[in-house]
Amino acid sequence: MSMPDLPVVLVLASGRGTRFLASGGEGSKLQALLAGRPVLEWTVDAVRRSGLPMHVEQGAHAGMGDSIAAAVRTHATAPGWLILPGDLPLVAPQTLRLIAGQLASHALVAPVFQGRRGHPVGFSRLFGERLMALQGPQGAGALLAGVAPLHRVAVEDAGVVTDIDTVSDLQEAERAMRSKLRDPIE
Repeated sequence: MSMPDLPVVLVLASGRGTRFLASGGEGSKLQALLAGRPVLEWTVDAVRRSGLPMHVEQGAHAGMGDSIAAAVRTHATAPGWLILPGDLPLVAPQTLRLIAGQLASHALVAPVFQGRRGHPVGFSRLFGERLMALQGPQGAGALLAGVAPLHRVAVEDAGVVTDIDTVSDLQEAERAMRSKLRDPIE
């Protein structure tokens, strides 16, 4: 696939991180340090290493739905979109490529790690209008119900379900990262 044929990874970085603050965190969870670098930097780096086109949505939005809609509008002519919350710093580049590749033959694609659906969720062009119409605090989850079958792809990437919502999530991600560096799987 050439670059114009590839779906765009939409990294959502507009959230307020209220659960992170409530758990004792300071400032933005996306700017919290994980192994010496901001959480968002790890996520963006994984997308860069995947080779897929990317858009980081950081505008002020009323909710996740508005954030997704704005990002999709920015890339309205893309063949599809992978929606990736910015707080998934351990997602593997090969998982992003796998989900992107599956969009060539499935309208909706999501990774599954040990029975848990994760991110990014891939949406084909068929969902463009519906994604651009999203509003409010809910993400694109409502689009997953009943419109088209969700193609689930089993992955061995815990990063698809390792999001940073609290200080303890950040500490757990740090432990997982240290463990992976000691015993690299890739």
